[in-house]
Amino acid sequence: MSPKFLFRSLIRTLCVVAAVLLLPLAGVHMAQAADTAGVKGAAADAPGAGYWHASGRQILDAAGQPVRIAGINWFGFETANYVVHGLWSRDYKSMIDQMKSLGYNTIRLPYSDDIFKSGTVPNSIDFSSGKNADLQGLNSLQIMDKLVAYAGQDGLKVILDRHRPDASAQSALWYTSSVPESTWIANLRSLAARYAGQSTVIGIDLHNEPHDPACWGCGDVATDWRLAAERAGNAVLSVNPDLLIFVEGVQTYAGVSGWWGGNLMGAGQYPVELSVPGRVVYSAHDYATSVAQQSWFSDPTFPANMPGVWDKYWGYLFQQNIAPVWVGEFGTTLQSTVDQKWLTALVSYLRPTSTYGADSFQWTFWSWNPDSGDTGGILKDDWLTVDTVKDGYLASIKAAGFPSTGTGTGGGGGGGGGSTAACTATYTVTSDWGSGFNADVTVTNTGASALKSWQVKWTWTGSQQITNMWNATYTQSGASVTAVNADHNGSVGAGGSASFGFGGAPGGGGVPSLSCTAT
Repeated sequence: MSPKFLFRSLIRTLCVVAAVLLLPLAGVHMAQAADTAGVKGAAADAPGAGYWHASGRQILDAAGQPVRIAGINWFGFETANYVVHGLWSRDYKSMIDQMKSLGYNTIRLPYSDDIFKSGTVPNSIDFSSGKNADLQGLNSLQIMDKLVAYAGQDGLKVILDRHRPDASAQSALWYTSSVPESTWIANLRSLAARYAGQSTVIGIDLHNEPHDPACWGCGDVATDWRLAAERAGNAVLSVNPDLLIFVEGVQTYAGVSGWWGGNLMGAGQYPVELSVPGRVVYSAHDYATSVAQQSWFSDPTFPANMPGVWDKYWGYLFQQNIAPVWVGEFGTTLQSTVDQKWLTALVSYLRPTSTYGADSFQWTFWSWNPDSGDTGGILKDDWLTVDTVKDGYLASIKAAGFPSTGTGTGGGGGGGGGSTAACTATYTVTSDWGSGFNADVTVTNTGASALKSWQVKWTWTGSQQITNMWNATYTQSGASVTAVNADHNGSVGAGGSASFGFGGAPGGGGVPSLSCTAT
């Protein structure tokens, strides 16, 4: 792969990575209001309860209802911080609440085998002003327990991702001289046992981005990733037979190379066969030019050529009803026109939820973190503000949240015993080019109980008109605007926040006074 691609593996190991400046994309919004995501409240009979299994190309819940993973990667356990990043800025509960408010229903948590070592101590956590108070004194696995428990309360699912053998770098194979296969499998079994009975954890991604010399179907026990996935998958299922086993591709098959972990061309002829049926979900990774160049980006037919590329590498597994396909990582800084076209094409290929429901590709975007050097994240560098342009691209493929797996103090879906709901709203102009402008609005729950819904009102002093809005719906009468939450972000935990954005015209207007009301 190119040096840029190799750099991605190195950049993730830094404790704190220098923030990447994301250039505003004036007037470019590829998504309409996020109510097309069809997100529903987590009622008792809502899809997603219990453990899941695969049936053909779909994933079904315990009741046989189809579900769609529409999630986000939150990395850090695999780095020398030994814990998710951003806790140096915020409380973990507020970030999980924010993920939910934006319509993400699953968290992929990368980790390295270092977190199983007795001497590993998580670092870079801010405990001031009561932040992360219940994480103090805990080791990495105990902190992971807290994240899993709170995600379940919020109605999110979790996929654990064995990202690398240690915190220093990504490995081509699933083992190294210092972390043998036996350690890899023992730690996978340990996680399966640790979360047995907790259906918030729906499965384990066995190893991140196998690449050359890893092969698929070659029969060499030292390099055949498909055989290794069968050994590890069966070991996991021997401890918890209800888990999904997520198996990534390789880099090269039959002389054809692609992204690390993104080549599943061999899975059709050489499928992963496990001791428990209905457990395999194939996983591909796909990236844009901000990570590395690939030949298809310079094809004269780009981006019309991309569906054929994806069909060849991994999409055929879904198209032929062989197995579910989860795009476990995809991302970009969105700074180039090529990358914008790539993401637009990929989102369309993954199938809009409003049209196809859960009969669609599964996905988790890379990443929540802003400190991914070659992609940036959904959050901006302050670890609070949402990049509404990037988030807006994903609106059509977001999907319903899932039933809470339990209650508890501070849960995003918890009740407040009749206390008064309260919120505030802040308005920020993110770009203004004279003839038009873009703005973000952040709604913060200032009450003691979770919000069920909210609306924000303002009146401009000029002639501004909204041209489009995402993550909320609106009405406008003259200069007065009322914005109401979308289905997926009306519920906001105490202290949490939700956000929406919009484009308008003309530019040059001031920041109006906002009122926020909530129930």
